[in-house]
Amino acid sequence: MSKTLRTIATAICALFLLPLSAQEKSDTVYTFRFVSDRDMFYVPYGGNDAELERLMRCVEQYRADILSGETPLYVDGYSAAGEDEAENLAMSKIRSNRVKSELIVRQQLTEESFITKNHSGSGDYVTVRIVIPAVRDDAEEACLAAGHRRTEESEQQRLEQERAAREKAERERAEAARLASEQAMADSLARERAAAGSETETVSPSAEKAEDADSYTLSLRANLLRWATLTPDLGIEWRISPSVGVMVNGSWTSWTWNDNARRYALWEVMPEVRWYLGEKKAWYVGAMFKAGQFNYKFSGTGRQGDLLGGGITGGYQLRLNKALALDFTLGLGYLNADTERYDVIDGVRVRSGNETKHWIGPVNAGVTLVWKLF
Repeated sequence: MSKTLRTIATAICALFLLPLSAQEKSDTVYTFRFVSDRDMFYVPYGGNDAELERLMRCVEQYRADILSGETPLYVDGYSAAGEDEAENLAMSKIRSNRVKSELIVRQQLTEESFITKNHSGSGDYVTVRIVIPAVRDDAEEACLAAGHRRTEESEQQRLEQERAAREKAERERAEAARLASEQAMADSLARERAAAGSETETVSPSAEKAEDADSYTLSLRANLLRWATLTPDLGIEWRISPSVGVMVNGSWTSWTWNDNARRYALWEVMPEVRWYLGEKKAWYVGAMFKAGQFNYKFSGTGRQGDLLGGGITGGYQLRLNKALALDFTLGLGYLNADTERYDVIDGVRVRSGNETKHWIGPVNAGVTLVWKLF
């Protein structure tokens, strides 16, 4: 009988304790996510709006207990974006204050309603935990701790996924920038080549004309007309530029025959400056100066003296090949000759008079072989 009474008493106690057991609730945790390296509380971000709505309903239900301090709100702030622990703790503090401000404004709570703790690392979020008054055993505490660990592990996985996504996006941006840079370089080279081709086509006729231009730096000259009269003639020309040349010609000869009864002797020096004209630099005009002495006796009376003059020249150079050309020239100007007449008596020159002659007209002519040295 006593055993039956004990069984009935145990059943009645179990029925009495069942409602209390149904009222026991585990800790409720609300997680609010933050953008990495940002402290602003974006309500629509990461499901924060739904989580905040759930928290508001819970706080509304237990506001009296919260304000009395019987059921405080445990706020934990986390930050992993800083360079060191101090920066992470400062960021965590700001984030915790952002979330608490929402509750203070919306639910008229006070700072005394919260127990705040900030952490460095493990993520970028804030948790709000409400401990509902209830009797919990050690197994329930372990279960809650395990749930909190799962929340942190889930947050860590999310952070790893976000980090991997950012690294992938950075790699894709770097690859796109590299390809864009290579394409820009290729386009630039193509434009330069096209411009160079266009310039070549445009300049090509001028280049051909420049090749046709008879331009050289230094040349040797020989007046073939003088050589035909047995008067050796040599000269040199220096082209200062394709259009300007400076030259000096010299002639010298001394001939006697019929036992010195006949004589022909001459020397001349003729400097000249020329201006070459046209695209081919074949035509030219110039200014020349002439000085020399002469002595000739083709009959009984001989003449000797000095000559001095100058004038303008003009002509044309006929290009034979890259090294040779023929220079046809004619000079017009003034020539002064102080002449002394003489006779030869018994091998002695006897002066018979003198005279001065002035000449205006052709003072020089030539068909000159030009050898272009370089």
